[in-house]
Amino acid sequence: MWFVLLAVLCSVAVSVLFRLAPRWQVDVPQAVTWNYLAGTVLALALLHPPLEALRGEGAPWRWWLPLGLLLPGLFLVLAASIRRAGVVRTDIAQRLSLLLSLIAAFTLFGQRAGAWQVAGLVLGLVAIPCLLARPRGDASLEAPAWGLPLVVLVGWATTDVLFKRIAADGAPLSASLLATFAIAFVPMLAWQLWRHTQGTPLRLRSLAAGLGLGALNFANIGFYLAAHRALPHAPATVFAAMNIGVVLVGTVVGVAGFGERLGRLNRLAIPLAVLAIALISRGMG
Repeated sequence: MWFVLLAVLCSVAVSVLFRLAPRWQVDVPQAVTWNYLAGTVLALALLHPPLEALRGEGAPWRWWLPLGLLLPGLFLVLAASIRRAGVVRTDIAQRLSLLLSLIAAFTLFGQRAGAWQVAGLVLGLVAIPCLLARPRGDASLEAPAWGLPLVVLVGWATTDVLFKRIAADGAPLSASLLATFAIAFVPMLAWQLWRHTQGTPLRLRSLAAGLGLGALNFANIGFYLAAHRALPHAPATVFAAMNIGVVLVGTVVGVAGFGERLGRLNRLAIPLAVLAIALISRGMG
């Protein structure tokens, strides 16, 4: 389970980096741009994707293109949500996106709904409004910030559905990661060059932060896949440990590290989310 722990730490470290970006004077759009450059290079160097998969008639560009365009926008929303709504709410929202992915699996991919999964789905749907509830008398966050975790939840579920569609077309995961990272990098780079001409200079610290962000994201994916390879007969265990681990570690980091305030309903959302993930994982087993 060491691979799962490392994947969890890398995932939460991404949230920490975004949380500290203003303090470190890191330009987030620039960092997100260089993150995809790092992801592209690491995918080529370490995954050795079959490049012929990008050229064949069956290459799912109809899914790669929207996914590659969606990812950078979603990352910018993720960063904004972490800064304005906090690490706790954003990380839990990101993990609860599996609820919408599960609904898509039932409705779009013909997966049968088991009793455990339905129970987890119901609990998770109860957890969402608890998570988004604004503590009474808390003026530390602006009202619009409370919608950002919901956008993260919906956006992450959308990317999961697109990855499932790509997998259904038989494209290798390594080729899909390379394609989507490269697609995401091109418009983001064009945007940063335009911003540079408008008075927002490219900065070395944002480049360094972006390369670090890309390495963390790539390591998160790599360790998670390594955990599945190490425990090939226990995919549900890996799935549960990863998602519950991010919820718990993210909560500790947000509350203890950044002093994030949680109301009663927000605190209730944490065990509800953990239980929902556990039940859904039980249904996978």
